Amino acid sequence: MSTWLAVQALGVVHAADVKPPIVTDPVYAQPQRLVAMDNGRRMNIYCLGHGKPTVVLDAGMGDSTISWALVQKPIAADTRVCSYDRAGLGFSDAPNRPSTALNIAEDLHNLLRAAGEKPPFVLVGHSAAGMYIRVYADRYPQDVVGLVSVEGSHEDQSMRGWAIGEPGQQAKWDAYLAEYDSCVAEARKGLVPGTPVFEKCVGAPDPRFGAEINAAQMRYAATERWQAAAASERHAVFYASADQTRRTRRSFGDMPIVVLTHAPYPPAKGETQALRDQRTLSWETMHNEVAAMSTRGINAIVPGAGHFIQYDRPQVVIDAVENVVGTVRREQARAPSSDSESRD
Repeated sequence: MSTWLAVQALGVVHAADVKPPIVTDPVYAQPQRLVAMDNGRRMNIYCLGHGKPTVVLDAGMGDSTISWALVQKPIAADTRVCSYDRAGLGFSDAPNRPSTALNIAEDLHNLLRAAGEKPPFVLVGHSAAGMYIRVYADRYPQDVVGLVSVEGSHEDQSMRGWAIGEPGQQAKWDAYLAEYDSCVAEARKGLVPGTPVFEKCVGAPDPRFGAEINAAQMRYAATERWQAAAASERHAVFYASADQTRRTRRSFGDMPIVVLTHAPYPPAKGETQALRDQRTLSWETMHNEVAAMSTRGINAIVPGAGHFIQYDRPQVVIDAVENVVGTVRREQARAPSSDSESRD
């Protein structure tokens, strides 16, 4: 499954155990709105609510609109909010170029315009999308008025993580990439449920989701376009995408930024408390660095939450987004009306 693969690829602990299913809305079992892009390529977008600024939700690596199922509707009660599937993922058509942070940001910019969604935007990114939203905000600064990073990845995450513990971890990551590249070829031939290769490449049904949603996810995760897009993101996340994020600006002035960080994990099997403490400190330090990119940035540790804070503690994510939206609205109320009208 996409969520399973995203967690495995980033080497983080699974979301906290939940009593399934917590997401059963059939809207996530089908495309919500397919918008035509370049050369007839279509991307799936799901928008609800009214009001400004518009909140744009970007899911973690390999994930889809369903990542935001517990937070999008509550946010939509107060303002316009859109989630979407990146190229090749969910119900979106295959990408026509590598899935790097820059290409993802450009795709999102073009999708929002093609869908008629106008800035200003508050960007919300989970996991790898924590880098994608920073690249978007750097490339299209006139469009973005706030950021919320939910357990967002950091451009130096791999290098700092590989430096903790036993040597050779980068080589293990590269071996992982090579192993999962075979899934693209297997998908081209046809992935058959019940086989070991299907289990490796697609995974098992996600207990958080209802049967109809799981069936849809299993279908698209078995396609060549999904496997190729997921592989492309995996290859880029710690290399090209990290480099592109590293080259973004180091300051966003006083633009509101909220970073949400999982509660400290207990040591994993075979891991000492000292190593776990190093990894916890490294993760929190990187999130502090992102928050420090604004004079109004904050990093909040979320008790009782794992990597998927939007599932474990959805209200915390809702509150963070509404806090940024409220800050933006108060500023716009004090600014000349022409300022908001010129953002297009």
